[in-house]
Formats: sequence, structure tokens, C-alpha cells
Amino acid sequence: MRFPRWASVLTSTLALTSVASLTACSSDDATHSASAGPDGAFPATVEHKFGSTTIESRPDRVVTVGFNDLDFALALGEAPVATRAFTGYDYKQRPWAQGYATDIPEVGGMELDVEKVAEADPDVLLGTYAVFTQDDYDTLSGLAPTVGDVRGPADGRAASWEDQLDAIGKALGKQGEAEKVRDQVRAAFGAATAANPQFAGRTAAVAMVLDNGFYILEPEDPRAAFFTTLGFTAPAETGTVSPERLDLLDQRTLIVLGATKEKLASDPVFSQLPVVKEDRTVYLGEFGTDATAALGFASPLSQPYLLDAATPALSAATDDDPATVVPAVG
Repeated sequence: MRFPRWASVLTSTLALTSVASLTACSSDDATHSASAGPDGAFPATVEHKFGSTTIESRPDRVVTVGFNDLDFALALGEAPVATRAFTGYDYKQRPWAQGYATDIPEVGGMELDVEKVAEADPDVLLGTYAVFTQDDYDTLSGLAPTVGDVRGPADGRAASWEDQLDAIGKALGKQGEAEKVRDQVRAAFGAATAANPQFAGRTAAVAMVLDNGFYILEPEDPRAAFFTTLGFTAPAETGTVSPERLDLLDQRTLIVLGATKEKLASDPVFSQLPVVKEDRTVYLGEFGTDATAALGFASPLSQPYLLDAATPALSAATDDDPATVVPAVG
């Protein structure tokens, strides 16, 4: 099973980004795809991009075929019998999932192996963030009831991690657990914002380092949305930043994905940007490291971990005191 060309970018950046991207913003007033029905009731019907899927009874053999669905299942106390690998990172050693099942058979990475999926003998397939095509979905739904990419609220916003959590909670008959997990993650974000009121309304560019420049993430991207949940706002211009337009990075705060401070120090233009010279920049590290991977997972397990890891650096970078040294993240 082959996925769109953009998926190759996901491998190199540990990204979870596409038109169907999952924003990390809270959506208290959102209409979730799996909000109806009593807790644990079956049959359970979950709506998604390809229509709806009915799970007749509580599934015993769960296979996660989305890019980050594994973390959601684990957060709800479900150890899948097989999973899609998260490529470009040693995901089995991710620090935010310590204590959870890690030695889970894989059914592919960037490309799913349909034969391995079938061999896992699934009762349900969870692909709430899989970027399936209709053909992909049709193939998998011929093996077992398949929950495809979740849709966003009716107001047109992109689907959030909370929509994912609700859909998976209903599919597993664990809506009550899903609500508790959601509340815990919201509380973690709330504590970080309460301790750092200076985040509110502050413009922050979340920029990936590319071979030929940078890319400022759109606010609906789950990695950028992690920061908007903390109160930051996205810059007016996003997208590809050529070497000639590095001034677009010069916002009140800059968050860099994919490179260390030491690596970028040799760039004479980048190093002279006021946001860099005044130490208002946070470096999350190279791709393939824990912080960037946690941001890419955008899950109920990874986000609290990243809050603990990154908030001290964000606090230091936003106190507007050039004498404050921004600590390393990690």
C-alpha cells in the first residue's frame, strides 16, 4: 500500500502534516465524531473521512494503522496486537511511553504491508491519522472494520487530537477513559499557560530546517498547534522560506525544528537575526530526537512529555531579557 508523495517528507521530519492534519488545540465546543452514545456500548458507529464504521462488539485484537494511533490506544489501556511503525525515530524507546507495551509486531512503516495486517487477524483497524486514499481504505476495510482519518468539526476546523481520542475511545468502548485522558492533557496545557501568561498573543514562528532554507508551519499543523494551544499566535506568512527571506523568521519568538543552535550558528544571515541574537529562539533539536518526535506524535502521551521538556526554554525565550540563557530542550 503506497501513500502520497508528501509522506516522504514525514519520514525526514518526523512530521504528521497534511490537509487532514490534527491540530493540537483544545476544542471544547467542537462536535466530535465519536461523542454520542453511552460509554462502552456496542454496536458502536464511528464517523470518519470515508463515511462511518460500525464495530459490532468490543474488539479483542486491535491493530493500529495510523501514524500515531498507537499512542492513543496505549493511553486508553489497550495494547494493540500489531502496529504501524513510526519511521525515522526509535519509537519503541520513546520516553513518554515507558511502562507501556513496546514489543508490538509491525505491519509496515511509511507503507503498510497488507499481508501482515491480515496475518494479525484484526477485529478492528484504527487509522484515525493515516492519510488513506479511498483505495487504501477499501482494501483495509475488507480485512476488518476500519476507522479511517477523522474529520474536523462542522465549522471547518481541522480535526484535533481530541477528535482522534474520541473516535478511538468509542471504537474501543472506552469513552469514559478517553474523557479522563483528555482532561488530564488539557490540565497540563492549562498549568503551563497559567505559569506563563506572556505566551498569550505572542507571535511565534515554528520553523523546520530544510535542505534549502526553512519552512514555517501553518497554524493548523499539529506541531505548530502545540504552541498555539499555549497561547502563541502564528505569523502572517507561513510556508517555504528561501535563504533570501530569512527575515520572515524574525518574529517575537522562533522555534526551530531539525537543527541545533550550534549547527545554525555558522549561518551568517540566520545568526544575525534579532530573534536569534537576543536569544528569543528555542531549538527543539535534530529530527529523530525525542523532542521533535514527541511534537510529531501529537498524542495524549507525547504532549505532556513535551510540555515538561520545552516549557522551561519557552519561558526563558519569552521573558524579553537578553541576559536570560535559553536552556536546551530535552
